[in-house]
Amino acid sequence: MARALVLRHHDEDHPGLVGDAFVERGYELDVVMMNEQAATPSLEGYDALVILGSTNAVYDPAVRAAWFGRELDVIADATRRDVPVLGICFGAQALCLYHGGSVQPSREPEIGWYEIDTQPGRAFVEGPWFEFHFDRCVLSPHATLLATTTRAVQAFRVGRHLGVQFHPEIDEAQLRAWLDSAAQSARDFGHDIEELLEQTARLTPSARGRVGALVDLFLEGAATPGE
Repeated sequence: MARALVLRHHDEDHPGLVGDAFVERGYELDVVMMNEQAATPSLEGYDALVILGSTNAVYDPAVRAAWFGRELDVIADATRRDVPVLGICFGAQALCLYHGGSVQPSREPEIGWYEIDTQPGRAFVEGPWFEFHFDRCVLSPHATLLATTTRAVQAFRVGRHLGVQFHPEIDEAQLRAWLDSAAQSARDFGHDIEELLEQTARLTPSARGRVGALVDLFLEGAATPGE
C-alpha cells in the first residue's frame, strides 16, 4: 500500500477532504505534528508528503529558528528522495520559498470561497475553493503557474510538487474548529460566521469531487520524473 506523510501545525488541523481522497486512492496516511516541540519526521518509506496550513508566516525569523527551518529540511529530504510534495496554503508557501521564490504579506488577504482563474493552456481544477490567508507567493522562474486570483498565486508546480494557496481539505467541521480561535479575522473581513459555516456545509459535497480531481492531478504530476 502507498503511504503519505501529512504535516500539520495545529491540533485543529486535519487532512480532511484531501485525506479522504488519498485514502480512496489506496494510500495509508500518517498525520504528524510539526512545531517547536515535535521531532523532525523521516520520509523513509513514504510515497508522498502533504504539508498543511499554519497561522505562522514562513518569513518570520523566530518561526524559522523554532521549527520551520527543520520543515525546510524535510522538503529538502523529499527532493533528494524524489518524493512528491502537495503543499497547502502555508505548505505551498514553504514549497515556493524552498524552490527559490519568496513570500510576502498580501495587500489583500482572502477569506472565504473564491473562484480561481486557470492559466491558458494549463490543466487545473476550477473552484470554488476555500481561502484563509494573509500572505502570497512570488514564484521563482523554476515554477510553473497554474492558477491565480487577482490577489494571489493560487496554484503552481515545481517538478513533481504541487502548491495550492487555497484549502482543499476544508469542510464545515474543520472550519468550525478553526473559527473557535480565528472568528474575529473572518468578522473583520466582513463575514457573518454562521453564514460562512452554512455556505461551507452546502459546498462541501461538491468540493469533495473537486478535491478528488485535484489529488488525481497531483498524483499524475507525481508520476512524472522530477526536474
